[in-house]
Amino acid sequence: MKIEKLKTDILIIGGGTAGCYAALTISENSDAKVLICEKAHIKRSGCLAAGVNALNAYIVEGRVPQDYVDYAKKDADGIVREDLLLTMSERLNAVTERLEQLGLVILKDENGKYVARGNRNLKINGENIKPILAGAVEKLPNVTILNRVNITDYDVENNRIKGAFGIGIENDTFYSIEANAVIVATGGAAGLYKPNNPGFSRHKMWYPPFNTGAGYAMGINAGAEMTTFEMRFIALRCKDTIAPTGTLAQGVGAKQINSLGEVYETKYGITTSERVYGTVNENQEGRGPCYLRTEGITPEQDESLIKAYLNMAPSQTLKWIESGRMPSEQNVEIEGTEPYIVGGHTASGYWVDTKRATTVKGLYAAGDVAGGSPQKYVTGALAEGEIAAYAVIDFIKDNEIQSIDENKINEKISEVEKFLSKGDTRFTTEQLEEAMQTVMDSYAGGIKTNYRFNEKQLNIADKKIVDLQKLSESLHAEDFQELMYIYELRERLTVCRSVIAHLKARHETRWHSFAENLDYPEKDNENFLKYVNSRLENGEIKIIIRDLVERGAAYEHSN
Repeated sequence: MKIEKLKTDILIIGGGTAGCYAALTISENSDAKVLICEKAHIKRSGCLAAGVNALNAYIVEGRVPQDYVDYAKKDADGIVREDLLLTMSERLNAVTERLEQLGLVILKDENGKYVARGNRNLKINGENIKPILAGAVEKLPNVTILNRVNITDYDVENNRIKGAFGIGIENDTFYSIEANAVIVATGGAAGLYKPNNPGFSRHKMWYPPFNTGAGYAMGINAGAEMTTFEMRFIALRCKDTIAPTGTLAQGVGAKQINSLGEVYETKYGITTSERVYGTVNENQEGRGPCYLRTEGITPEQDESLIKAYLNMAPSQTLKWIESGRMPSEQNVEIEGTEPYIVGGHTASGYWVDTKRATTVKGLYAAGDVAGGSPQKYVTGALAEGEIAAYAVIDFIKDNEIQSIDENKINEKISEVEKFLSKGDTRFTTEQLEEAMQTVMDSYAGGIKTNYRFNEKQLNIADKKIVDLQKLSESLHAEDFQELMYIYELRERLTVCRSVIAHLKARHETRWHSFAENLDYPEKDNENFLKYVNSRLENGEIKIIIRDLVERGAAYEHSN
């Protein structure tokens, strides 16, 4: 194993949507040295890897940023940070125009105006959106990119971040990186729960299977305050292919119907969680399977759907073609996915202020990993990357880089060497991961229990996850690729414990399916129109209940 010590002004962990835009912003507004560490390869990493066919967060003509705040707040039933949503929404259109300048094709009408899809969305040709972003970053003179480098831990002392540690997956290198400031942009957490498709197809899921909650886990272990992990995200998706349904619902106006042909979405509501809940309930009560009604759409709409899904979920297009029946000839069966923790769709993540500063000094969060601001999508992640970038530029002016203690470096090297040494382990990483998913599925509200849980089940889940954490300490890796798998498992286990603690702490059911608490089946505005936050202290998760930040106010880590 080689050991390499690096030093930079700003370290960006994760070269996805928010990470790339943060690097662009820093480079254009300062001469600070930036280092991006990306676990995959920046050209095709993160949630944009396969492309997208729409920008789902945009202020269309006749709307204002506050309208977007109100939409996101309503969808989350009040548990949002309006200050974060507003600062994000005010930048949505500017970052969209910047994407177009970089080369993204945004569809326009005969008058040269963007073609809207619904009240907040724009149509794009976005198969190459990530290569466009990555290409712009690769040209920056003061930015260095380390691909295939997996960051595993922060170095934090007296609540001040000094840098991070990581492993080079392909060059067998241990990295110790000193940085004056750090932006974490690693994305959310998939793979905590047993997925829709088992075995060989288990990675066919809605959210990238390589997003393990690494940023969350590092923050939790460093004592950062986290928020709203109980607001899990469960996507409503096309059955088997797990392809998005928004293009069907918004693009051709497909309604949710049960096996009797009845439109049921009006019975349960049309917020994100209600759409999932209605589908679960209709199936439970014997009126399944459920569908999006596409039978009878026009040939032109058929063609548009075939093309749209080739852009973002080719398996759905292939399914139509293989069946020999177009969408107009068959309704599309739908189902809910396993739960994810993702701050780009719900409010889960780091507790940050309006500059996207976490509670750890010098550490900033952007994109899916930052909490409080749901419905970010692509442009919201770009906006948060920009906000965090401006904040770190100011931060490094007034703060000096601090050295990482040699003892801490040696401690981390020993940990890596322990996993690489031949050990007496009874289990493989894959077996423990499968056990973790089974525990979460059975006892923490997975697909098996129709997303429902109670406190007794959560207590069992927590105990079993702790047992798995202990077993993970004796795992063995043959090489650095397998070493990465061990760290990914440990990250997921850390996030699982926080999810369980948050689900247990919110004594109500505010979001059906997302957090369906059988002990507390009703909403409780008196006691829980609040944020449920947490911090790891002495190995135990301490729950912090915070009052909502009022409209027009801003939270700046002042209390």
